[in-house]
Amino acid sequence: MAGTAVPDGPRGDDDRGGLRAALSGLTTRGRSFLAAGVAAAVCAYVLGQADLLRVGLLLAVLPLICVLVLHRTRYRVATSRLLTPQRVETGTEARVRLRMENVSKLPTGLLMLQDHVPYMLGSRPRFVLDRVEAGGRREVSYRVRSDLRGRFPLGPLQLRLSDPFGMCELTRSFSAYDTLTVVPGTEALPPVELFGEAAGYGEGRQRTLALAGDDDVIPRAYRHGDDLRRVHWRSTARYGELMVRREEQPQRARCTVLLDTRGVAYRGAGPDSAFEWAVSGAASALVHMLERGYTVRLLTDTGSAIPGEGAEGFGGAVQDPADSAGLMMDALAVVDHSEGAGLSRASDVLRAGGDELLVAFLGDLDEEQASFVARARGRSGAAVAFVLDSGAWLNGRPAPGAAGDRVRQLREAGWTAIAVPPGARLADLWQQAAGVRAEAAADTPYGGWA
Repeated sequence: MAGTAVPDGPRGDDDRGGLRAALSGLTTRGRSFLAAGVAAAVCAYVLGQADLLRVGLLLAVLPLICVLVLHRTRYRVATSRLLTPQRVETGTEARVRLRMENVSKLPTGLLMLQDHVPYMLGSRPRFVLDRVEAGGRREVSYRVRSDLRGRFPLGPLQLRLSDPFGMCELTRSFSAYDTLTVVPGTEALPPVELFGEAAGYGEGRQRTLALAGDDDVIPRAYRHGDDLRRVHWRSTARYGELMVRREEQPQRARCTVLLDTRGVAYRGAGPDSAFEWAVSGAASALVHMLERGYTVRLLTDTGSAIPGEGAEGFGGAVQDPADSAGLMMDALAVVDHSEGAGLSRASDVLRAGGDELLVAFLGDLDEEQASFVARARGRSGAAVAFVLDSGAWLNGRPAPGAAGDRVRQLREAGWTAIAVPPGARLADLWQQAAGVRAEAAADTPYGGWA
């Protein structure tokens, strides 16, 4: 929620500047009255008509009186904005509630609220409020929606004041604003058999056991957020710093979602482009894997991992899975094409790790980059690649080409590689990948995805 309170009239040393601003706020009607009054006064002086002079003075003085009254208005208003929710998927609406409160002892005149909204979210909302009594409140709301992902500022809020005759309008701007985060749309993926499933905690579980005896305990330094009941006082006294006991902790299986963001790997733009499909696919995969109990990291071709906290950048182990998902979805909301032309950095990161599952969303690959991807599997227990042909997506129809060759090359390296035709649903391809793996698993002693 964002809000502030400002006076509707200037105070102290700002009176002279505020009066000039008020004069500049004359409407077309006010300027017309003033011009007609001056013209009538000049004609009355030339023609010697006293009655015409009185009419001219009335026409000229009326807008000036409205300016002075509006300039001297001393009532104060406070506004607030409530955005729910603050993070939405593409094509989903968010609701914005505006509240205006008259905190002065005087009733207001006619007011108009206007909120600044980026054009991607729709037209700029405007609301006309009638007289608001002293201490009174008014609430209005509007909805915003975007088919493009990103972070969009809402605000600042503007308040327009007007006199009863419509001669003058003054605008007061508030400083606070909110940010709407539009994340990629996600698909619900089928719960296919995954690598390393076993009884216990999470998918593909391992368990790290701590020594149970008090004499055998292996303490570690206290970290922010640790339970104070786990403090090991004997070790604390020995080392001179706060130490906590290592307890039995479940270690969940790890999954890396690799997103190819190279600008040279994609052609076309817009919500229906191959790049946007890859971004949405990565979002769907990471949410699905977090729901299945995996610790997940998002890796791009630049070699940067998100959320970047915990072991080797994995999220969901030392922090809440919802927080990990939020960090990665926020990153996907603003991800753009990288300037790099290769996947070597991502390949180095993957070969150094030991993920149990690797899911990659790749754009156009030449033979060299396909070799990097083939070697990137490293020590991963399972590797699935969704390969897009941006040229086919640009034309709107499947076309035989290099994508099929790259899929075969990755399969020969042990990947479960799937070519992505234009407009395909990830849920269908996810199920297809499980089928391809099932066929390959018939010739191997291992289960799950490879």
